[in-house]
Amino acid sequence: QVQLVESGGGLVQAGGSLRLSCTASGAISNINAMGWFRQAPGKQRELVAAMVTGGTTNYADSVKGRFTISRDDAKNTVYLQMSSLKPEDTAVYYCNVDWWRGGVLRDSWGQGTQVTVSS
Repeated sequence: QVQLVESGGGLVQAGGSLRLSCTASGAISNINAMGWFRQAPGKQRELVAAMVTGGTTNYADSVKGRFTISRDDAKNTVYLQMSSLKPEDTAVYYCNVDWWRGGVLRDSWGQGTQVTVSS
C-alpha cells in the first residue's frame, strides 16, 4: 500500500506565495516521476508540474516562471513552491507519484489540498 500525504495549502492574497509538500510512504521504490496536478471547480484536472527521476521537469505554461518543483528523493518527498500567485491558481492541488513494480508502471494520488488565492 502506498500513501501520499500532502500539506501546505491555504488562503493567500494575490501576489503571495505558498509551498506544498507531498511525502510518499509504504511499499514504494523505483519512482519514475513525482508531480502536481490541480482541479478548479467546473474544470478538468490539469498538470501543474512534474519531475522525472534524473531531474527533467515539465511545467504548465500558465505557471512557468512562478512555480518551482523540487524533490528530496531520500525522503520520497516532492515540493511545489508557488510564487506570484493569481486568483486563477485557485484549485485543489493533487500530488501524483508513479513508480515501477514488477515491470508495471503504477501510480498513486494524494487526497488533495485546497489553495485559494484572493484578489
